[in-house]
Amino acid sequence: MGRTIACANQKGGVGKTTTVINLASYLAIAGDRVLVIDLDPQGNATSGFGVDRSGGTSVYDAVVDDLALATLITATSTPKLELIPSSIALAGAEVELAPLEQRERRLARLLEPIRDRFDHVFIDCPPSLGLLTVNALTAADATLIPIQCEYYALEGLSQLMATIALVRDHLNPKLEVDGAVLTMFDARTNLSAEVAAEVRTHLGARVYETVIPRNVRLSEAPSHGKAIHQYAPESRGALAYTALAAEFRARSLVSSAAAVLVA
Repeated sequence: MGRTIACANQKGGVGKTTTVINLASYLAIAGDRVLVIDLDPQGNATSGFGVDRSGGTSVYDAVVDDLALATLITATSTPKLELIPSSIALAGAEVELAPLEQRERRLARLLEPIRDRFDHVFIDCPPSLGLLTVNALTAADATLIPIQCEYYALEGLSQLMATIALVRDHLNPKLEVDGAVLTMFDARTNLSAEVAAEVRTHLGARVYETVIPRNVRLSEAPSHGKAIHQYAPESRGALAYTALAAEFRARSLVSSAAAVLVA
């Protein structure tokens, strides 16, 4: 059974969707079967893969109307990488979910029949700690937290960790923190180095060694509907996500081995 990773940070603009798109792409290039679920009403992961977010069915139809996720899987231009797209309709989903029974577990239940088809399932969460993010955390095996190397990098992190703990205690006891990824690192400034050191002090070994630099090509790629390996494969951003994918795979192997030993 593949691992499901919720990429979450309620603070916007931290490189969450960029990390989902490019980490997923490089894992697929390495030969893994990967699914990305765009659970953000903004639909940036959907458009970042070059998929039209204004037409057809979307993840909204699954979480609100119980449409099977298998019917929503969409191919991307990267072999072995598939997408369940978002749409603007998802913006009202939290209000529609609120009165429903088991509202926090709807995505987990829908995901169960297709999990075995993939090595990794990434859920791109909205920048909030509402019902959609709780659904993602309840469905996930682990959480990946992008943290930008800028002022207030740790702002809200304690709230996110508290939410993860609550979900673990009441909804999903297997949920763990896979790790944190430092993004938007600028080697020319002392600030980035100071923030990186502060994050590593707080989170220790849970912080990935690979650091994602601030890179113009990474910012440009989504507007062309391309992952960085397609848009600028020799850029610093591409090399960083290549390294992150390798480190992520290594960690996943360790986690899988540990799970086997426990079982």
